[in-house]
Amino acid sequence: MEQQELIPHLFRSEYRKIVAVLCRRFGFDQIETAEDLASDTFVTAAQTWALKGIPQNPVAWLYNVAKNKAKNFLQRESTFENKVTVEVKEGFSELHEFEIDLSPQNINDSQLQMMFAICHPSISPEAQIGLSLRILCGFGIDEIAEAFLVNKETINKRLYRAKERLREEKIKIELPAQSGINERLETVLTTIYLLFSEGYYSVSKNQTIRKELCLEAMRLCYMLIENKNTNKPHVNALLSLMCFHTSRFDARINNDGELILYDEQDPNLWNSELISKGGYFLNCAATGNVLSKYHLEAAIAYWNTQQGDTKEKWENILQLYNRLLQIEYSPIAALNRTYALSKANGKMEAIATAEKLNLANNHFYFALLGELYTGIDNQKAKQNFQKAFSIAKTQTDKQSIQRKIDKLC
Repeated sequence: MEQQELIPHLFRSEYRKIVAVLCRRFGFDQIETAEDLASDTFVTAAQTWALKGIPQNPVAWLYNVAKNKAKNFLQRESTFENKVTVEVKEGFSELHEFEIDLSPQNINDSQLQMMFAICHPSISPEAQIGLSLRILCGFGIDEIAEAFLVNKETINKRLYRAKERLREEKIKIELPAQSGINERLETVLTTIYLLFSEGYYSVSKNQTIRKELCLEAMRLCYMLIENKNTNKPHVNALLSLMCFHTSRFDARINNDGELILYDEQDPNLWNSELISKGGYFLNCAATGNVLSKYHLEAAIAYWNTQQGDTKEKWENILQLYNRLLQIEYSPIAALNRTYALSKANGKMEAIATAEKLNLANNHFYFALLGELYTGIDNQKAKQNFQKAFSIAKTQTDKQSIQRKIDKLC
């Protein structure tokens, strides 16, 4: 990774780890303090590294600064005296021995416990996911608002109310009993899924793919698999899905950062190791009698890693989409099904189905219509590509669509 790319990636990655550990240490009653201390750590890093360069071990540097800032805060705050043992009250020198445990194991434990603490049923599912994205994943308010398709003010109010509820309910940052784990696991998986989706279909920071978000989602999901209480079939299915999708990263983007459509990808660039891992976790998911949306999406992603354009392949994908839409309808899944329909049954049937969707604010919808009409009615193809261009949110998407338009002229 280039040095200019390292700092934002490192800051996002380590910010969420430090916040999780500090929250676990302080409790939810000082959640803003944990966020402020973590943010202040990275302000210090940005200022210092700009003058002196990135240190040899930047992660260790960040952790050391975070520890020192936490100690200084506890020394300054009079409320600290009410939160520690009598011995500390009697001897101020004891404060210098206070430690924030930023070992890899404690970071993992803190993030896992934080995931389930945030997903407490006393707050709404939307607030659970938003707070998880904010604290555990380091999302900015803009990114969370984009994920929920609402404005920033709504997100700020939602997060504030969620934090207040966690304080009022005195929620402990710990893994709940097995019944509580089962109750909250679906929301945890939704959060991880949203994180991966934001990276895979990025509309933030003018990037088509944000690999660091996808890899973080996979890391969080793997943490669930490593824990015997959360190693469930649909957890494995989600990780399988992410492995299959990630295997095609290098083929999805050209040298200019533009998206390469599936038909135009070079299968030689697909990562065979990740495809194998996807197959392994999909096999692990094949237990029990519950078929989740993650199972179906993972199976679709599996077929998309199989080379060739056979009728069997697209008919299987089409049937999987049919079942997926029965379990949980979504406009994006319906749109993706339309592409599979065009491959299995031809463009005309797919056009008729696609136009019924009428996804007026989705540039992928108009781009797909442009592809479907190409060779059938090039004037309609051009009109749809132009509409896709007008509502695309990233410059790379616009450039890719413009090339489609130019080919029709």
